[in-house]
Amino acid sequence: MSSAIVEELISLLQLERLEDNLFRGQSRDIGTRYVFGGQVLGQALSAAQQTVDASRRAHSMHAYFLRAGDNEKPIIYQVDRTRDGGSFSARRVTAIQHGQPIFVATASFQQPESGLEHQATMPGVPMPEDLGPPEPVPAAALEKVPAKLRRWLMRAGPFEFRHVWPRNELDAPKRPPQQHVWFRLAEAVGDDPVLHRSLLAYASDFHLIGTITLPHGVSYLQPNVQMASLDHALWFHREFRADQWLLYSCDSPTAQSARGLARGSIYSRDGVLVASTAQEGLMRLVD
Repeated sequence: MSSAIVEELISLLQLERLEDNLFRGQSRDIGTRYVFGGQVLGQALSAAQQTVDASRRAHSMHAYFLRAGDNEKPIIYQVDRTRDGGSFSARRVTAIQHGQPIFVATASFQQPESGLEHQATMPGVPMPEDLGPPEPVPAAALEKVPAKLRRWLMRAGPFEFRHVWPRNELDAPKRPPQQHVWFRLAEAVGDDPVLHRSLLAYASDFHLIGTITLPHGVSYLQPNVQMASLDHALWFHREFRADQWLLYSCDSPTAQSARGLARGSIYSRDGVLVASTAQEGLMRLVD
């Protein structure tokens, strides 16, 4: 089962090239109301990478979600080759559905080179093998949520997760805006670093916006809570494998004006900081 799901995700990230700078990606309905933001992030990065010299690796990506994506339709990615310099290449990517942009991003790629190094220390948390998988949602609780969300809660996704501090999203308690989550792709894949970057871009959209809700005791499953990702920033620092355990350490320093900010640091299990993220999300309480 997991092998087919992983293969489906990899296929989703491998776009059809329509023209030199034009690509088409399929959409996958994973139970969310609209296209999952991580899918668009991963596909946009994949499209940009295909227009850059293969020796240059993505080191940063900054994106805005403009409109909700349609799960039932493919997405067209138009790449603008903004600049190719001696060491860096910059690309702008626009994702289009129904004739309108739903997402824009800039991505930067660098020729590998050495330099000065330092990094933050990984938090002291239990290792993934010391933590259990998420508890299944009780059948009685599942009956209370809409059918589409029920499918989301019951799905077996391409990534495994181990929460240091598990939380019941159907009965969310208030707690400090911080969480640590181990994750990895459910199956081993090849060594292509480009693929692993696209996979990490996909996975980086999990848990970030949810961190903003923690001190308020609300959940995206509540009918009076409206949530959406507004933007997403991702920096790649060092090489990694998405099919090996990575720790996502997230915190939210502020929420105001129906918006909240979340930040994330991603470490390999031996404590190497491999990537950083930031995301602002919409969070409204509605009637």
